[in-house]
Amino acid sequence: QVQLVESGGGLVQAGGSLRLSCAARGSDLSGSAFSRNVMGWYRQARGKQREQVALMHSTGLSDYSDSVKGRFTISRDGSKNTVDLQMHSLKPEDTAVYFCYLFTPVPVRTYWGQGTQVTVSS
Repeated sequence: QVQLVESGGGLVQAGGSLRLSCAARGSDLSGSAFSRNVMGWYRQARGKQREQVALMHSTGLSDYSDSVKGRFTISRDGSKNTVDLQMHSLKPEDTAVYFCYLFTPVPVRTYWGQGTQVTVSS
């Protein structure tokens, strides 16, 4: 059993910053299935499809959506099974519920956090 617990959402003015954190917890995390994995963040704005925001492989490789490149930075602590998303220069269009996830390729499985609301006021 694996659970993802998120924190750090909130209300911020445009141009401001927020940091989201996500911790993966569970005894299964020590298993071989988690030796290679991807952790990252999706977001879903009201009335829109879920959008991949940023991800980082267990190898350290990262990727970002074009809409957040240069403004958001993803980081991981493998020893603590955490992933953070530092968000700068926030825009009203960044308003969404942000979901943390953990993906394992073998077996193929995705774990999701409960979501945390980020609201950027203009």
